[in-house]
Amino acid sequence: MKEPENPLHEPRLLPWSGTGGKPCYLITGGRGGPVSRLADTTESVQLGMGTELLAHARGLLPDAPQGELRYLAECLTEALDDALRVAESRGRRLRELI
Repeated sequence: MKEPENPLHEPRLLPWSGTGGKPCYLITGGRGGPVSRLADTTESVQLGMGTELLAHARGLLPDAPQGELRYLAECLTEALDDALRVAESRGRRLRELI
């Protein structure tokens, strides 16, 4: 049985930024498509990279030189930004289901 279309679906926050760092949104009407699948894959990759980066940071921090710490902090900041965007997007989609 096909779910009825809900015209009130909130646009999906995508896991990448647009011009000038502005958020990108996708309007799907609740149906998945190629861009939704790409966004799902991108979110998964971003979260996986964040997990790997965190493990690397834990091993590097005790003895890291200052220059490496700065680079690590920049990478961790990007990974956290990605993770927060994914969390916001998924949280919005969960609210629609409730």
